[in-house]
Amino acid sequence: MTLRFSVLASGSTGNAFYVETDKQRFLVDAGLSGKQMDQLFSKVQVDPAALSGILVTHEHSDHIKGLGIMARKYNLPIYANEKTWKAMENSLGKLTTDQKFFFGMNEVKTFDDLDIESFGVSHDAAEPMFYTFRHDGKKVALVTDLGYVSERIKKTVEDADAYIFESNHDVEMLRMGRYPWSVKRRILGDSGHVSNEDCGLALADIISNRTKRIYLAHLSLDNNMKDLARMSVQGVLQERGIHIDLHDTDPKEPTPLYEVV
Repeated sequence: MTLRFSVLASGSTGNAFYVETDKQRFLVDAGLSGKQMDQLFSKVQVDPAALSGILVTHEHSDHIKGLGIMARKYNLPIYANEKTWKAMENSLGKLTTDQKFFFGMNEVKTFDDLDIESFGVSHDAAEPMFYTFRHDGKKVALVTDLGYVSERIKKTVEDADAYIFESNHDVEMLRMGRYPWSVKRRILGDSGHVSNEDCGLALADIISNRTKRIYLAHLSLDNNMKDLARMSVQGVLQERGIHIDLHDTDPKEPTPLYEVV
């Protein structure tokens, strides 16, 4: 009985996450072109034709760019909440009615040997939500695109075996950078993105002895660097006596398929 995943792509330019068990294979978001999505799957030696479906977190283009293309090409069902469907449907192209499914906020759906739970996040989209995945006593939490990590979210995602967690920006790089102040204010706000330091503070509250793997995700191309994110988050964790390896993600290269043990 196995639970495996790969962060196919993560960053401000495109996001996609893959998770599988012995019986189920799900893609979460398809934020790159159809061609790029196929290339990412090829690199982790997964056939997208074997997918069980696609879960959607929210309607921003870096999460749905290739969604309609992938769903049509491989005849896949898409799962999203009602407000997200309304916000994105016109940009997906033609889909059949048997490809459209609702996955409500704070809902748990069971697909054979995989339990998927959705939870809401604070982000400037119609009704953004992310997911935890449970299989055979193992738990993986996907947590990006949120302005802050509420106590409710911490309770939902705590004590996971693996995290894919947002570490979007270095606050000083963002403040000193080229973005107009309106964009900076959005990113720094409660419906924007989580900074390196806030990522570390949140992780310190939720990880446990069972946590084996942490991926830092959704890094800004302009306001962060992999080494800086890792160093900043590591520093916060070590101040609290927590010593655990942190792993990078990339907007163009998938992480190796990881089996949760």
